[in-house]
Amino acid sequence: MQATDNKKSAVTWRSFVNKETVIAAIAVLGIVLYVIARFMLGKPGWMEWPLYAVLLLGGVPLTLDLIREIFRGNFGSDLLAGISIVTALLLGEYLAGTIIVLMLSGGEALEAYAAGKASSVLRALSDRMPATAHVKRDGELVEIELADIEVGDHLVVFPHAVCPVDGTVIEGNGVMDEAYLTGEPYQISKAPGSTVISGAINGDVALTVEASRLPTDSRYAKIMEVMHESEQSRPQIRRLADQLGSYYTPIAVAIGVVAWVISGDPTRFLAVVVVATPCPLLIGIPVSLIGAISLAARRGIIIRNPVVLEQIDRCKTLIIDKTGTLTAGRPQLTNIITGPGFREDDVLKRAASIERYSKHPLALAIIEASDKRGLGSSHVQEISEKPGQGLTAVVDNSTIYVTSRKKLLAAKHPAADHLQPTGSGLECVILIDDQYAATYQFHDEPRPEGKAFIKHLGPEHAFERIMLVSGDRQSEVEYLAERVGITEIYADQSPEQKVEIVRRETKKAPTLFVGDGINDAPAMVTATVGLAFGQTNEVTAEAGGAIILEPSLTKVDELIHISQRFRRIALQSAVGGMALSIFGMGFAAFGILTPVMGAIAQEVIDLLAVLNALRMSIPPKSLSDMAPYKSPGAGQS
Repeated sequence: MQATDNKKSAVTWRSFVNKETVIAAIAVLGIVLYVIARFMLGKPGWMEWPLYAVLLLGGVPLTLDLIREIFRGNFGSDLLAGISIVTALLLGEYLAGTIIVLMLSGGEALEAYAAGKASSVLRALSDRMPATAHVKRDGELVEIELADIEVGDHLVVFPHAVCPVDGTVIEGNGVMDEAYLTGEPYQISKAPGSTVISGAINGDVALTVEASRLPTDSRYAKIMEVMHESEQSRPQIRRLADQLGSYYTPIAVAIGVVAWVISGDPTRFLAVVVVATPCPLLIGIPVSLIGAISLAARRGIIIRNPVVLEQIDRCKTLIIDKTGTLTAGRPQLTNIITGPGFREDDVLKRAASIERYSKHPLALAIIEASDKRGLGSSHVQEISEKPGQGLTAVVDNSTIYVTSRKKLLAAKHPAADHLQPTGSGLECVILIDDQYAATYQFHDEPRPEGKAFIKHLGPEHAFERIMLVSGDRQSEVEYLAERVGITEIYADQSPEQKVEIVRRETKKAPTLFVGDGINDAPAMVTATVGLAFGQTNEVTAEAGGAIILEPSLTKVDELIHISQRFRRIALQSAVGGMALSIFGMGFAAFGILTPVMGAIAQEVIDLLAVLNALRMSIPPKSLSDMAPYKSPGAGQS
């Protein structure tokens, strides 16, 4: 365990330490030494030597990189920063040049770190799987490496362990949590003959599984493969500062060159470039960004990739998962069909009384339905729950049997004649004294704010398409879509199919994907913006550009509004600062502003841009424009 932790730390450290980080550190050290020499030691003769070192070790490499970008046809805000470094050096403004080196290298270091975090999704996927497995060989339980597993091996999956391969249960009766992989919101019962998938989490009972595939061919391995392909093919998004800088940089250089040519005085060019230093871009936008990240964190939203704040408001297509996202991932009893001669409350009271002793995934839903009606409990005299055979008990001198449609039909029980056609969701059948008493139907109900959230996206946020993409069955997905008002649905989708859908839609328009499971992670990486919903596992959290900690769709709406506010304030700071700079460039071009006066003017412009950007951290009165919705139980006595 210690070795694994050390490995993770080493990988994270390597992803952060790069050329830009080293240059930024050198710049900070140089500025500190300069301040000490000037204000504490009083050594004016050599106080600028640290700045010379920074400009040599940091400014030169950065400038060379920017020259290469010129030959590639890229003219972003960083290019003007490079020109400013050279200009500051020629003017003898070594401290200003060093500060520009720090701003430029620091921004690039953060970008490189964010890009390096993408591969951490694959590391999280890999770390989640066990490194070894327990295999029965020659009558003994042997621990072997995952790579040594062969098709046909009998593996023992211990309680609460992750299943290492795809296979079939041959011994044991229990449950497995497959929600992260399949999208199904329920723990799935497992008995001899049941199939299991790699990556599923075992329940309280050890299961013996016969491997049907090699680990490299397993379901989990395929998800990792799709994730890797998604990362490799993900398009690079052009940042806001670069978009603005692509217009601003040529204008600034052109004004300076024209001033030089007409006047014949190179100082005019230097003055123009000094005034044009893109500090509103290099400072105003990051300050706004920090304020937005802080505001989001106070609202329970963790921003992992700043691109989310720049892009989510521009998304036109929402692709949303069902289980755990539009729903709470917890089945509820939604319909009761009673047999002839039986009262609904009486059957429910008896069924809930015996389900209190059961670990079946649907037991809690029956108990909650009974408690909501205030039915109380009946005395349970005997109870038996044989693995795979249903639940049998004696309650109030009557025999209660909770089973499934499949078992009744297989046994050709007369009660099967009373069953209605199969509906959506899950169901169980209740027999009392061997007579058909009721059928209970279960659904994973939508979140209370789900319909209001979906309904307001088009009118308020200009979303053009809303798609429900889920690994659940067609009938269950259709049921939920109708409840929340979504017409475009895709059911029974594997992680690979989800990625293809997202990739296809992203080519048409920017996409927002919201999901919560491991099976959603590849699609999150592929989308323009991926949101991990709720207190998710490490894999999903790494894949999402932002994490919605509180499982509420209202928080997604708040994030969109934070993005809108960020773009508005950032553009005010950047565009307003650039407009003032262009105005100042005019004075510099006519010789009214000297380089020194231009530097002072630029500092004033920077101050105004930063003060405006600081407004981002001040929360507005409201961060959501969703219509009010009635929470469950509201208005009930």
